[in-house]
Amino acid sequence: MAQRLSGRAVIPGEAIGTVLISRVPISLWGGVDPETGRIIDPHHDRCGESIVDRVFVFPGEKGSSTGSAVLLELVGRELAPAALITSSLAPIAALGSIVAEELYGRTIPIVLISPDAMQHLQEGDRLSVRTDGTLFVD
Repeated sequence: MAQRLSGRAVIPGEAIGTVLISRVPISLWGGVDPETGRIIDPHHDRCGESIVDRVFVFPGEKGSSTGSAVLLELVGRELAPAALITSSLAPIAALGSIVAEELYGRTIPIVLISPDAMQHLQEGDRLSVRTDGTLFVD
């Protein structure tokens, strides 16, 4: 039976993907290569990992507002994550997802969950994201 977690959809949408978990905040600008979808920040705990088509779980964002342009570029190149799950508001990523919907017709769902709920997610879990922010772990 699938485990159900409640979240709040910051950017509503549906997605399915394999979980990639980071325990540290990330700046999309300078932290993710928009040409490959790989984390390139050498100080990040997931440096070298790809976020392409993954459900990227992270505690929050940091850094430049230009990060929204990186997410937009990832969507345009079809290298975007399936969804973003975070435990703190991510307005920079949200802006990128909103603009991606307008320009490319693709939304990257962003769901806000509690730090406690985040602890229930495991690396490699198959996660389904629902429009209302509900998450199902298969």
